[in-house]
Amino acid sequence: MARKFREDQFLALLEQNRKILFKVANLYCRSGADFQDVVQEIVLQAWRSFDRYDDSRRFSTWLYRIALNVGISFYRAESRRSRSLVAVDESILEIAVPPSQAAELDDHFHLLRAYIDRLTDLDKGLMLLYLDGTPYEVIGEIVGISESNVGTKINRIKQKLQQTWTDSLNKEHSHGFR
Repeated sequence: MARKFREDQFLALLEQNRKILFKVANLYCRSGADFQDVVQEIVLQAWRSFDRYDDSRRFSTWLYRIALNVGISFYRAESRRSRSLVAVDESILEIAVPPSQAAELDDHFHLLRAYIDRLTDLDKGLMLLYLDGTPYEVIGEIVGISESNVGTKINRIKQKLQQTWTDSLNKEHSHGFR
């Protein structure tokens, strides 16, 4: 009976936090099959570790840590197997955009995605958590660094992104006037 209760508790917590699974899998995967594999691996690793989950702490923090570890491990293994970039399966993204803005948004999305792809594994995780609105203190708990280090790293990433964005727009404009 206790095992059934624990399974039900795990499934309920997992359902409440399922967006975490999809966000992390989307960050580290390029194909639908890989996406499903990573989601399944996150669930499996979470279930294997659930007996060690301390319910005095937030489940989402615990799950993010597991999910990021699985995503990073998958990404590293995939990078070793294939050193070439694969197009993003954009059917995963459900963004409703007016057709007049779709091309510009698509260009911006690809630029942002290309920038994120160049980040280190840790920085990818930091940006995912930051963009998700996770407080710095919680991000620090998840990735194992101090809150002030989180702020420093995120600010550096944002500065690099701003510079990349500016350089890209300048390059685009200089080519447009030739």
